[in-house]
Amino acid sequence: MKYLVLLIGDGAEKPWPEQTESEQAAAMAKFGEFDRACRDRDGVELLAGEALGDSAHATVMRTSTDGRVALTDGPYAEVIEGMGGFYLLEAPDLDVVVELLRVLPPYDIQIHPTVEVTS
Repeated sequence: MKYLVLLIGDGAEKPWPEQTESEQAAAMAKFGEFDRACRDRDGVELLAGEALGDSAHATVMRTSTDGRVALTDGPYAEVIEGMGGFYLLEAPDLDVVVELLRVLPPYDIQIHPTVEVTS
C-alpha cells in the first residue's frame, strides 16, 4: 500500500530558522537515516519526497462549476501553514510506516493511505 506522509509542523523541534547550523545538520542526518532505513526494509520503497518552500509562496487553485479558475496567493486556509515537506512511500502497513518515521526529527506528521484508482 502507498502512503503520503505530510511533515506538517515543527512538533518537538525548534523551527528551522531558529536552529543552529549543527542542529540543522543533525536534523538533515536524520533524513539520511530515514532514507537508509527505508532502503534496508523489505517491502518498503521511498517513491518521492521533497521539502516544500515557504507557504507564503503557495498558490490555491479553485475551479468553479462553470470551469472558471481562481488563483489565490498563500496556503489553503484550512491547511497548516507550516507544512515542510512530504514523502510518498510504499510499505506493507501503517505500523511499518510509523516505525520508519520515528527515525525523523520529532515533527508533527500526518499519514494518508492512498487510494488505487483504476479506470
